[in-house]
Amino acid sequence: MATSVARAEQSSLNGIIYEPQTKKLTDLPTELLEHILCFPVLKHVDVCNVSCCCKRLQDVCHGRGKVWEHQYKIRWPRLQRFYRQNESCDWLREYITRHRVGIQIRRTVESISKRFFTEVPCVGQVLGDSFAEIESLGMPEHFSEDELLFILNSEKRKSLTLKYYAKKILYFLRQQNILRSLKTFLEKPAEQQSALEGAVLVDQYCNPLADITLESISEQIDDMAEKAKKMLRINNPSHPSLRVTNSDCVIEDFELQRQVLWALNAVLYEQLQYKGNECDYYNPLNSYIHQVLLRRTGIPISLSVLYMTLARKLGVQLEPVNFPNHFLLRWCQRPRGSEDIYDFVYIDAFGKGKQLKAKECEYLIGHQVTADYYSAISTTEVLLRMVGNLLNIGKRGEGNEKSYQLLRDSLDLYLTINPDNVQYLLLQARLYFHLGIWPEKVLDILQHIQALDPSQHGAVGYLVQHTLEHIQHKKHPVTPEVKRRNAPEHLEVQYSVGLIMKHKRSGYNCVIYGWDPKCTMSQEWITTMRVHQLSSGANQPFYNVLVQDGTCRYAAQENLEPHSAPLEIGHPEVGRYFSEFAETYYVANEELQTRYPEDMGETLGTVQELYHRMTPGSGSRDEASATDQTRQQSKSM
Repeated sequence: MATSVARAEQSSLNGIIYEPQTKKLTDLPTELLEHILCFPVLKHVDVCNVSCCCKRLQDVCHGRGKVWEHQYKIRWPRLQRFYRQNESCDWLREYITRHRVGIQIRRTVESISKRFFTEVPCVGQVLGDSFAEIESLGMPEHFSEDELLFILNSEKRKSLTLKYYAKKILYFLRQQNILRSLKTFLEKPAEQQSALEGAVLVDQYCNPLADITLESISEQIDDMAEKAKKMLRINNPSHPSLRVTNSDCVIEDFELQRQVLWALNAVLYEQLQYKGNECDYYNPLNSYIHQVLLRRTGIPISLSVLYMTLARKLGVQLEPVNFPNHFLLRWCQRPRGSEDIYDFVYIDAFGKGKQLKAKECEYLIGHQVTADYYSAISTTEVLLRMVGNLLNIGKRGEGNEKSYQLLRDSLDLYLTINPDNVQYLLLQARLYFHLGIWPEKVLDILQHIQALDPSQHGAVGYLVQHTLEHIQHKKHPVTPEVKRRNAPEHLEVQYSVGLIMKHKRSGYNCVIYGWDPKCTMSQEWITTMRVHQLSSGANQPFYNVLVQDGTCRYAAQENLEPHSAPLEIGHPEVGRYFSEFAETYYVANEELQTRYPEDMGETLGTVQELYHRMTPGSGSRDEASATDQTRQQSKSM
């Protein structure tokens, strides 16, 4: 009995002493709750759900902003550079704004393919309306760019169509920003315009998706200047260039200037091995300053900009000379102010810094020139010469996407610098008309030409008439032809869109994005391409193919065969037609499938058949039967 009472008392005592206290999550300190809510496993949806539980948790989530700041920076790390450290900010509002911009941009990009898809590649197609939609969102530009980059950096072989149009929009948006920077640059007083900065702007505009900044280019040139100073220090430890800290300091003594140019030549051409690109002179990369620094080669004008910038950093002022066919620099040998061409030494940066007298320069081009060609020119004129070179390269191009893009970009730049050049305005209008892009802008250009030079009314009138017809045609688009494989006229078509092929004669790799039951090209093309020499001539299926080298071709069926080891085709237009690379074939996007509704099943059947044929031990009747069944199913899709 006593024992039972004692146990009861002990049990009662234990209940009083050891009864666990009930502790709620909301009783924890705010700092600890914030720390918990910032765990990496929690997403923005989880934070929203937690904030809806009670007022206490809502205050923790939204009160001091720590939780939403963490969510913002984890999800969009590229945007952190736009905020100062410890900056007071409504992070929930920022998150919502960025999230909404992302949704709107993605919807716009997804809609573009439906509106602008065409089976025949329109080289250099501009999606003006969609660009305007992005700009009209009225959101911070860095939000728009970040979402486009997010799309581009998603899983490599997926969402190819989405990436294709996101890249085009990003290209356009960046170019618009660079044009604004160029206009601001051109408004500066002439003495404040740097040829290097202008060259960087040209480079950025032609390569808007590359990471090119004036700061990074300047840092590389500063490193080269330091190497030249080390060379100077060996020969003249007291040289004033060693104390030059900015480009405004100019050394007056000619002997000291000569020492600078000697050290510059030694570093640039001997130590760093820079040289003029004689073997590939018309490569546009020679004109882009970041490529000149990367490849250590260029053409006279790009190497002259580099040479002149380096000399200026070392205290020697050189002037650009717009010499015909061979850009030069000049170095004055007399007190400033002289314009006598014989008072200058002329420097050929393309020719390893060789110093020439006035008349020796004529040997570079093989004919005599007047004294005017030895005059110094402004930074604006340097840029016009640089852009003019790119424009000529674009005109020399092969009529592919790359050359048309270069021609468009260089025309944009030239007309930004010199907006009233009638010759290039007319070229721009003709180019846009030829490509079938931006007809409304073509009319604006033509109106501007007419105001500048009424004598151009003949060419202007012709283009106006046909541009208006194009605008009317856009209002009533033709319904595209749907090609079904089971149609009687299509029974000889062996291959299907998405198949990766090899050309039997030329050996190139390609992917099919369209086909015709017979050759549909003109008689002139058929004759030029010697189609009549083929065993079946033009009376056989022909295929539109994207080739690995970036070209688009029209190939006869007898010249193509499925690739035995299918590989990814690195063509810039792949995303226009295909949504995914599925290891052995391409998946047609929705728009291409609408035109060829039965082709993807056929493609899959062909790939499976090829795989079984290539796999050791395969080829049984069961496998062949399964393949035939797959092909029959695909034809009924």
